[in-house]
This record gives sequence, C-alpha cells and structure tokens, in this order.
Amino acid sequence: MSNDLGRLEDLPIDYRDQLTSENLVPLWPSLRGVLPPHVPTRKTQPTHWAYQAIKPLLLRAGDLTPIEKAERRVLVLANPGHGLEKMQASAAIYLGMQLLLPGEWAPSHRHTPNAVRMIVEGEGAYTTVDGQKCPMSRGDLILTPTGLWHEHGHDGTDPVIWLDVLDLPLVYYMETSYHVNGERQQVQPGRGERAYGRGGVVPTQVFQRSGKRYPMLRYPWVEARAALEAMAADEPALECVQVTYVNPETGEDAENILGYYALMLRPGQTLKLPARSPACVFHQIEGRAQVQVSGSDFTLEAADTCCAPGYEAVTLRNLSADQPAFLFMADESPLHRKLGVYEVRA
Repeated sequence: MSNDLGRLEDLPIDYRDQLTSENLVPLWPSLRGVLPPHVPTRKTQPTHWAYQAIKPLLLRAGDLTPIEKAERRVLVLANPGHGLEKMQASAAIYLGMQLLLPGEWAPSHRHTPNAVRMIVEGEGAYTTVDGQKCPMSRGDLILTPTGLWHEHGHDGTDPVIWLDVLDLPLVYYMETSYHVNGERQQVQPGRGERAYGRGGVVPTQVFQRSGKRYPMLRYPWVEARAALEAMAADEPALECVQVTYVNPETGEDAENILGYYALMLRPGQTLKLPARSPACVFHQIEGRAQVQVSGSDFTLEAADTCCAPGYEAVTLRNLSADQPAFLFMADESPLHRKLGVYEVRA
C-alpha cells in the first residue's frame, strides 16, 4: 500500500473553506502525522540539566522572590523539544528544582496531578502530607499523591533543594488540572516508612489495615541504598541492580501514572537498557555516570538530571572504577501499561 496520501493543497479552496466553516478537518492529509509507520513521532529530546548551573540560579531566585510571593519557588526543567513554554520534560513528565530556605513555610495545598520529591541537598526541611510529617534527607523519595494536602517547612540552617516530578503534562492535557489552598495541617502520629520499612514483612492486616490508598509516603534513601547494595552482593551476576518504589500493601507502583526506581551501577559497569515505549528521567544521587541515548552523550555529575525519549535504547556507564554509582529514575511505564501501549523492543 502506498504511503502517498492526498495533500490539503490538492483540495479546492472553496471546499476547504466549507469544511472550516463547519469545524471539519479532512483526515487523509494528516494521517501519517498522527499514525506514522513503525515508530511514533516524539517531541521529547535527549536533554541534560546540570545541577551546578541550576543551583546558583535557584539560590538567586531565593534572593529575588520571597516565598510569600512565589508559594513554590521552582525552576522548571523544560525539554526544548516540547517548547520551553510547555514546561514539560516529556509527554507526561514535569520536572522542577525547588528551593526552601531556613525558616520558610510553603503553604498547604492539594492538586489533581500526582507529585514526588527527590531530595537533592540539605537537611532540616520536611513535607507534611495528609497529616504525616516526612523529614527530608538527600536521596529520600516523598510522595504527594493526587488530592492529598501537603506543605513544606524548614527548621534547619541551610538551603534545601529537591527535584519535583509530576504527571502535570498529562493531567493538564486532560483538562483536569487544578489546585485548592488549605490551612496549615495538624501533624498526626505515625509514619508509614516505620511500619513498612523492612522488605518481606508488613503489619498483619487482619488487625492493622491502614485503609489508605498511599500507606507509605516517605521512602528513605538509606533503605533503598541498602537494598541495592544487598542485591548486588547477593547476586554478583545480576546485570541490572534496580528496585521499584511500590505501595507496600498492594505491590503496585507507588503512584498510578508515573513509575519510580533506584538503580545501582557497579564500579566500572556498563549497562544497556533496551528500547521501551515510555520516556525516562535519570537523576544522579551518588557518583558519576555517562548516559548515551539517540546519538547524545551526557555526563551526569551528582544531582544532574537528564531525559531520554521513549522507543530508544539507553546505555549507562559508571565513570568510577572503584565506587558504585546510584541513580533515581522516573518513567511513564504505569501509564503505558494501563493504556495497553507498553512495549519493549530488542
């Protein structure tokens, strides 16, 4: 079958004008644009954001704009393929670097997009989510799922910076994105990571069922790192040393649209990841790594972030010969699986 389809210009102008007046569009001139052969059209470009370039600009934002005027003091990591004004890293992923200074409080609100916080630098800050106070330390993952009240406070002495990851582009595209402001939360006793922080054991649900959609909101890096190191030591032949952040009561992904993971590269290791349909974000927690994707080659220093488009293989290489490297990853896998479009290509 020929791929040559009729062009819009081939149609008489009076016919085109009639279509326009009735809010009609002929499909065939645009069919290959929306249904290209074999591989989707992607706007997401391989993009690298260097933390050493971001940090001084974020700190200057702290001088220029008080928290009372900003509400959330964030620099968006925008993918140029989508246009900087779209404020998205991929089709479904938004990224932002957020700053909270000592003594500041970012007021309570809730919104329809799901969010997580990957803590980059600093101590003494916390996020209160649904009444649960979650301390922030480097490498911790904190959930602020759809509809849950959350706020940020800082009792420490130095700036705290974290990476925000949201499914905002998708929720906005669906015309369901909004927020509601609220009052300062009362902190409730109990923290999910204390009850669910050990692999293989959970509270006996006959007696202790949380009744919450998100029973665990803080995933401490110290636990995730220990799990990765234990896996690597226990299975020396294991090629991909990776863990998935999950709901400990159900085993499902921690949130329902984006997936979150931690990956360890052994000293000097090169890891080839197959081409998969979802776009993926890599954030360097510890060490240095090289990322190769779609003809682009990035060096990730500590706290650097990059984005890889879907349907492209990715090669990761630990640049240290004697120390492991640790990366946080976010992708669109849960969404793709729900939609039935998830693919892995050899």
